[in-house]
Amino acid sequence: MGFTGPLKYNKWKIKIAGLRMYTCCVERINYNDFFEKCALPDTLNSWFLIAHLHVWMCLVRMRQEGRAGKYMCRYIVHSMWEDVEQRIKIMGISAVHRKEALKSMTETFYGAMFGYDEGVLCDDTVLASALWRNLFSHQCEDPRQLELMVEYVRKQMQFIDALDGEDLLLTGEVKWRPLVEENAQSILKAVKPTYNDTGL
Repeated sequence: MGFTGPLKYNKWKIKIAGLRMYTCCVERINYNDFFEKCALPDTLNSWFLIAHLHVWMCLVRMRQEGRAGKYMCRYIVHSMWEDVEQRIKIMGISAVHRKEALKSMTETFYGAMFGYDEGVLCDDTVLASALWRNLFSHQCEDPRQLELMVEYVRKQMQFIDALDGEDLLLTGEVKWRPLVEENAQSILKAVKPTYNDTGL
C-alpha cells in the first residue's frame, strides 16, 4: 500500500483531519434537499447513499495528495463505518440484522466506488448510469433528477479539486455547493476532469 516510512504530516493530525472531513460530509449536507429533489425515501439507507457519495468525492480529492492523502482516506472510511454502526445501534436493530445491514452497506459502498470512479472519468452518460444504479437504486423515473445529480457531482468535484491540498490534510475542512443553485453550469468547465489516481 506504500505506507512505509514517515509521512509528511503527523499521523494523529491527519486522523483528526480525516474525522473532520467525514463530519463535513454528514453535518454540512442538507439531506432533506436530496430526499425532496431526488424523490428518495427518508431512511437510513438513503442517508447512507447520500453520505457515501460525498465521502467518495472526498476520497477522490485526497488520493491526489500522495501517501499522506491515502492515509487520510483510510481514516475517513474508518470514521464512516463507526458512524454507520452507531446509527444502526441507535435505531434498535438486532445484532443479527445489524450484521446483515452492515454487510449490505459494505458491498454497496465498494461497488459504488468503482462505478463513480469510472463515471467521473468518463462522460455524463456513464456518470448518470452509476448514479442511477447506486444513489437511485435502479429507481428513477424522472431524467431531470439524474441530470441534477450529474451536474451536482461535476460542480462539486471541480470545487473541491481547487481546494489547497495542504489545508485539507491539516484541517479536513470541506464546504459544499448547494444541490440547486442558479447558473450552476457556468462554473463547470467544458474540459472533462482528470485524476491521476483512482485507486484507494
